[in-house]
Amino acid sequence: MDHRLQFVAEYLTGLYSMTELAAAYNVSRRIGYYWVKRYQRDGHVQPASRRPHTSPHATSPAIVDRIQAARAAHPSWGAGTLRNWLGRREPDPPWPCRDTIHEVLRRTGAVRQRVRRRPPLHPPVQLTAPTQANALWTTDYKGEFRTRDGTWCYPFTLRDGCTRYVLRCTALRAHTRAVTQAEFVQAFRRYGLPERIRSDNGPPFGAPGLGRLSRLAVWWLRLGIVPERILPRHPEQNGAHEQFHAVLKRDTVRPPAASVRAQQRRFTAFVTEYNTERPHAALGGVPPAERYQPSPRPYPERLPALEYPASWDVRRVNRRGAISWRGHAVFLTEVLAGESVGFEPIDEGLWLIRFAAVPLARFDERRRLVLPAAPASAASAGPRS
Repeated sequence: MDHRLQFVAEYLTGLYSMTELAAAYNVSRRIGYYWVKRYQRDGHVQPASRRPHTSPHATSPAIVDRIQAARAAHPSWGAGTLRNWLGRREPDPPWPCRDTIHEVLRRTGAVRQRVRRRPPLHPPVQLTAPTQANALWTTDYKGEFRTRDGTWCYPFTLRDGCTRYVLRCTALRAHTRAVTQAEFVQAFRRYGLPERIRSDNGPPFGAPGLGRLSRLAVWWLRLGIVPERILPRHPEQNGAHEQFHAVLKRDTVRPPAASVRAQQRRFTAFVTEYNTERPHAALGGVPPAERYQPSPRPYPERLPALEYPASWDVRRVNRRGAISWRGHAVFLTEVLAGESVGFEPIDEGLWLIRFAAVPLARFDERRRLVLPAAPASAASAGPRS
């Protein structure tokens, strides 16, 4: 608007011709005359609305009133149902289509428009098939239940994906990150570190932010363990673990024990039999204990430092979850606060953001936008930890 007003003001001074101003402002003379004429007539240069004053195809007020009355009589019916109902009761009026009826209801506030949310920046899902012990561990919480004394019990389970060996099966009183991490510490100290851990997307394993990283997953990555997430609402991708839960529930929870401590005794007896006596068809008819052996990677009591290639740009995430890029703050995720992330150059002005071995997203530095990670980029090798 300032541009147009300045054009008109300079023309009205009489110092410049329309040809000179049109060339200076890079517009046609016709547009210039239109701006001047509109300013002289209306006192402004706002563009005129192109909306027609009348429409021969507009829904008549009588039809709108009948639609509103039908909706008031049947508030749970949708536009398609209302149209069919009105057509059966009054076949003579030309009732509008379903979308028009829905728009009438939306304008009057009878229905709410569904908010389209921005899809989360999920990394590509790449599930592995373990061929040896400790290549993949699977973990989950079996559905919580109350013991007979009324105490809530949250069974935590951890298994080796290749040999089916049960590493942990603990009756917990909560399922917070702190108690879950303590369970993993016990498993790591006893069995060493796996290469990957597969879980669902719920807390404390996953989070809705960048890369679905949780603080627990960040800890895994610092240990050199790659989190492996199944797709949301696809428990069959962790099917062997789900089947194990079904057997655990059948043999130990129906009915529940008298207390959490008594429930743990049931779990311990079940795991002993499951690991050392029960034959498994997937293992050629032998129990898991005959196939499992601990990992050669010991658990470090102090987290090792992350190492990124020298050609990458490394930035530290502040406590608000953002990094500084060319003097501007770029938000990533709060779960990485205090950690260092690597920016791998993949194109002119385009970077792949990695934390340890995991690609999180792409970064367009020209627009300062964080974009979903490209599947092709996710297949490339990451840094060592």
